[in-house]
Amino acid sequence: MILLETGRLRLRRFTADDVDRLVELDSDPEVMRYITYGVPTPRETYENVILPRWFGIYETTPLLGYWAAEERTTARFLGWFHLRPDRFEAGEQELGYRLGRTTWGKGFATEGAVALLEHGFTRVGTEKISARTLARNRRSRRVMEKCGLDFERDFVYPEDVIAGRSDEERAAVKYSITRPAWLAQRA
Repeated sequence: MILLETGRLRLRRFTADDVDRLVELDSDPEVMRYITYGVPTPRETYENVILPRWFGIYETTPLLGYWAAEERTTARFLGWFHLRPDRFEAGEQELGYRLGRTTWGKGFATEGAVALLEHGFTRVGTEKISARTLARNRRSRRVMEKCGLDFERDFVYPEDVIAGRSDEERAAVKYSITRPAWLAQRA
């Protein structure tokens, strides 16, 4: 089991025992506002689709995947992060995060994302890490910028990612950073 730690966070692999935490996280319409437009993820979807897919990523790419984010001092579940093979562009890794509302504005998203950037560039050996969000998700965009990612381009999520929404509602942005740019920031 890969465990990453920061000053305030412990990032660990998910287990089947985490399903209640995930369902509770996704039951907050504000958490899901820029993901599913506030619709919660059903428990059955976590049990039968999402967690098996995440466990498959652990098997096929052992250094990548989804991490449960816990507060180091209390072990309180805060949300999750991922660094996974990019679903849109081969050869890139995709950074993502979903945290409970009580953590917002406290730097946890930036702290966890920076840890995964370092993990990706040093342990995984990737050459480029990207992150995406809906264009109007200002908070997520700000996290990407604070982590050193640069705006790369606008795009529209395909229908199979966000179904039943207009092109305007699926308007998104991609941010990214390459290994040389990341190393230059650290120099």
